[in-house]
Amino acid sequence: MLPFIRSDLAQFTAYKPHPSSDTAEAVATQFDRLDTNESPYDLPPELKEKLAWTYQQVTETNRYPDGGHETLKEAIAQYVNESANLSPSSITAANISVGNGSDELIRSLLIATCLGAEGSILVANPTFSMYAVLAQTLGIPVVEVGRSEINFEIDLQAAQSAMEQTQNPPIRAVFVVHPNSPTANCLTAAELAWLRSLSEQILVVIDEAYFEFSQTTLVGELLQRPNWVVLRTFSKAFRLAAVRVGYCIAHPEAIAILEKVRLPYNLPSFSIAAALVALQNHKLLLESISQTLIERDKLIQALSQHPALEVTESAANFIYLRLKPNGSSPQDATLKSLNQKLKNSGTLVRLLSGGLRITVGTTEENVRTLNRLQAALASFES
Repeated sequence: MLPFIRSDLAQFTAYKPHPSSDTAEAVATQFDRLDTNESPYDLPPELKEKLAWTYQQVTETNRYPDGGHETLKEAIAQYVNESANLSPSSITAANISVGNGSDELIRSLLIATCLGAEGSILVANPTFSMYAVLAQTLGIPVVEVGRSEINFEIDLQAAQSAMEQTQNPPIRAVFVVHPNSPTANCLTAAELAWLRSLSEQILVVIDEAYFEFSQTTLVGELLQRPNWVVLRTFSKAFRLAAVRVGYCIAHPEAIAILEKVRLPYNLPSFSIAAALVALQNHKLLLESISQTLIERDKLIQALSQHPALEVTESAANFIYLRLKPNGSSPQDATLKSLNQKLKNSGTLVRLLSGGLRITVGTTEENVRTLNRLQAALASFES
């Protein structure tokens, strides 16, 4: 290892994007890409044409983008208020920070709270892996607790014990997803009560990447809880995964700190333009959600009828599929084989320890996936 590199990075494994992120390969092999929780629907042609016109006629590529994001922040604030049924002045531009995807905002929150051995973070697995990945790249300790095997609720007893016992450094931030990925369950009343009970010295990060599907949000509590931050993204329901725009909603003092640590000009001009167009046309873009929810429920109903599968309710645009216990073969080995059979037949899903996460696709993609999944399961029985 190079002598000037941090010693802990030798044991660290870099985050490796899933195969479908190689779009050229995925398209060339005609995969159904149901592994990254993207929308299966591209932007409507008329919006693409509008963005193309903006790039040609308005964007000056020799100039830096809008580094303050004020117009975008105001548009986001308006959307947040409208979608949460808040008064128009509840959330303002002062409550918004914009990032190159939610990942940049997570990293900024870690830098602002835990860097320099000042704190560690708490996560409940399984959950979104980037909280731990980004913390580890910064040398920030990660405290992990488990979840219920039945309803995926956080082990609150273990979490509270960790909060009380973790020292040098103490837990400074708690990260949760609402609804959780990969298990698709919303926070329970007990989990919410525990989060509300935490000291104001603890940052509580609530990732609402799938809000548009769940229609469940905690934004209304932010005004009374200055230690809470809500993360959102344009990568899912808004169909803008390619342009990498995320945002967070928080107390103005927290936003002011995030503005200090974020990189200047962190969003390209085209990304800003795309997010603004999406917000201006959000009713049109979000019309596809109803179809996604119908398809999701059809998938759950069909898969629940198979005797070998266990699938729970979902509040997001994906489902979490587990195998029922079978003493004759290890679960993870069977899951790995099942995942490979699906890939070989043309469907990409996300393999995790304990289950498969399957994004809800178009009607045609879902039908193919069901058929392929049933064929793969039949091959194990024969």
